[in-house]
Amino acid sequence: MINYILRRLVVAVALLVAVSAVTFLIFFAIPKAAGADPAQMYVGKSATPRDVEATRIKLGLDKPIYVQYGRFLKGIVAGRDYNNGPSVTHCSAPCFGYSFRTDREVWPLLIDRLPVTISLALGAAVIWLLFGVAGGVISALRRGSIADRTAMIIALAGVSLPIYFTGLVAQQLFVHTWPIFDGGEYVNFKDDPAGWANKLFLAWVTLALLFAAQYTRLTRAQMLETMSEDYVRTARAKGLRERVVVGKHAMRSVLTPIVTIFGLDLGGLLGGAILTESVFSLPGIGRLSIDAVNVKDLPIILGVTLFGAFFIVVANLLVDLLYAVIDPRVRLS
Repeated sequence: MINYILRRLVVAVALLVAVSAVTFLIFFAIPKAAGADPAQMYVGKSATPRDVEATRIKLGLDKPIYVQYGRFLKGIVAGRDYNNGPSVTHCSAPCFGYSFRTDREVWPLLIDRLPVTISLALGAAVIWLLFGVAGGVISALRRGSIADRTAMIIALAGVSLPIYFTGLVAQQLFVHTWPIFDGGEYVNFKDDPAGWANKLFLAWVTLALLFAAQYTRLTRAQMLETMSEDYVRTARAKGLRERVVVGKHAMRSVLTPIVTIFGLDLGGLLGGAILTESVFSLPGIGRLSIDAVNVKDLPIILGVTLFGAFFIVVANLLVDLLYAVIDPRVRLS
């Protein structure tokens, strides 16, 4: 088991380095090759040529791309100084860049927004796992029944309706028409737990509806296939109770693809649920990325991209480890 974990850790670190390199090239090498000026993107179109040139020197954009990338990696590990003559701007480790538009380091910005995104992602994940997996199991065990048809209709609606539509409808109904939930600013959990849950509940349900629909359909298909396997029929022939057959034998096979997509979905959401955070005015990482794109704040866009990639890679690592727990044969691969 130790060797399996070490192999996966090495792969995860190598993948993070590869992702950071590709991302850095996309943001700095490709625009330059296409005739765009990354320094101009930092300071905006209204800046003078002198300001653009000063920014290029200060950020090291006049150096070869491999030197820029080396400095970027060094900044993540040990911090970085941005020099421009007599002035020096220090970016503490881990330095994901410095936003001169907001005059702030990128890493503290990401950390400030992270609790909101985590609150949204984890709350929605609990809801979609409970209702998605349970709905798929019930639908498969009662195939052709009213419960099965109802679950599939709800799943089809959840997959078909976009988040910005269901989110706006939910706010119109439950915030304005029937003021059950508050529509004010986001509240920190430590300041007001009830207000925190009140603000996030509609966002949780809206986001969970989309994912729960996918999980219901996947669980139903996997359960129907698993229940027809020989080992399940053998377990029934031995006289085992139905809940033991389903819970101990069938669910182990059903959980494997569920764990896979859950890790990827949760990892992606921790990188920022852009549409949901925008619709519900949540100051999370997704909202930060939208604001950065609107003003072309390149350091923040790069930082959010790498931050999201980090969560996806970590989620894949956790999925691999969970595979080893669910199916010990995976450790030998």
